[in-house]
Amino acid sequence: MPLLVTDYCWTQTESTVHISVPLKGAKVGKVDILSTDEYLKVHFPPYLFEAFLFEPVDDVRSTAKVGNGVAVISLPKRTNKVWDHLMITTNDKEKKKEVRERALLKYQEKLSLESTSKAEKEHTEKKYALETMMKHEQEERDRIQKIKDTEREKTTAELAAWRLRQKEELKVQSPRDSPNQMTAKQEPGCSDGGKVKLDQRGNREAKSKIKQVDLPAPRLVGNIQVSFTPRVFPTALRESRVPEEEEWLKKQAEARRAVYADVEELEDLKEEERNPDWLKDKGDKCFAAGDYLGAVNAYNLAIRLNRKIPALYSNRAACHLRLRNLHKAIEDSSQALDLLTPPVAANAAARIRAQVRRGSAFCQLQLYAEGLQDYQAALKMDPSNKALQADVQRIRDMIQGTAKSRENFIL
Repeated sequence: MPLLVTDYCWTQTESTVHISVPLKGAKVGKVDILSTDEYLKVHFPPYLFEAFLFEPVDDVRSTAKVGNGVAVISLPKRTNKVWDHLMITTNDKEKKKEVRERALLKYQEKLSLESTSKAEKEHTEKKYALETMMKHEQEERDRIQKIKDTEREKTTAELAAWRLRQKEELKVQSPRDSPNQMTAKQEPGCSDGGKVKLDQRGNREAKSKIKQVDLPAPRLVGNIQVSFTPRVFPTALRESRVPEEEEWLKKQAEARRAVYADVEELEDLKEEERNPDWLKDKGDKCFAAGDYLGAVNAYNLAIRLNRKIPALYSNRAACHLRLRNLHKAIEDSSQALDLLTPPVAANAAARIRAQVRRGSAFCQLQLYAEGLQDYQAALKMDPSNKALQADVQRIRDMIQGTAKSRENFIL
């Protein structure tokens, strides 16, 4: 059952009643106000304020302001006079119930009318917008058609003028005789039949001259031999692992083509941002600038686009080392090592980096035996590396308890 608010206050003039209801800490969005000409309700759970008004008010011009822990309702009076009380003094529950139900019914009818009016207004606005758009489109079509008609009339006039000029030129040339005709007339005793034969002979000679025009010689044909330079591997022939290196190159080529296009973020990305190599470069720049979280985000999206590039996992492992996410660093380094197979000279440097990063994470977790194994594996691939030799010796000292202090292994 709601708690009734009794600590309200009200003032009045001859034309308006002002009621102030304390909200007792309730948020503005939780306050529900219902007002009609004879009933007022302010509900903010668990509190309720009801007022069965002494005289009718103009609910159309009524206003309510909620803020600063209080709701202020202004009710214009229908009759300009001073009220003796704010509410009716009767205690008849049935009458109050009847007033409450009547007010609720009026309020629902008011909401229904407002909804219908709003829908009609929106329909009218849409209809007007559609008619306006159709009118503009029709005007545009008429304008384009007018331009077409003008161009058509202009072209027709130009064509008619050209035909007229052609006819005039033919009329000017018709009285003149052709050279063959002149020759026929100059020959004594030549009949019309002879003149026609001369004309025909002249036409045949002109055609034969056209046919005798020199044509270019046909192109020569032949075959072009194409040869490819064989790939030279860096290892000596006696130690060569050509099949493994060929397999590594094949895996790298397949990894570059394996792009997973079903990523939801692709819809919001630019064209260059859908390229794993571009994202890798972006992550490398963030890492160099010290923005390790930004680098991780770039590598994450690149991995979602292509899960077969080992450098993405290895670089993300380096970011996790900086962020002290040691277990994630171990996981990413292990994934990079799984992708860096078969082990060949071409991926030796990448495998060294992955081994050292995983070993560093193990050592920071005080798992020195596991870290030593990774550092020894890296040193085996690069025996002359002085830094790796020093790190291996330092880890051995920690395991044997001879190290005075434990240092971080962060790369």
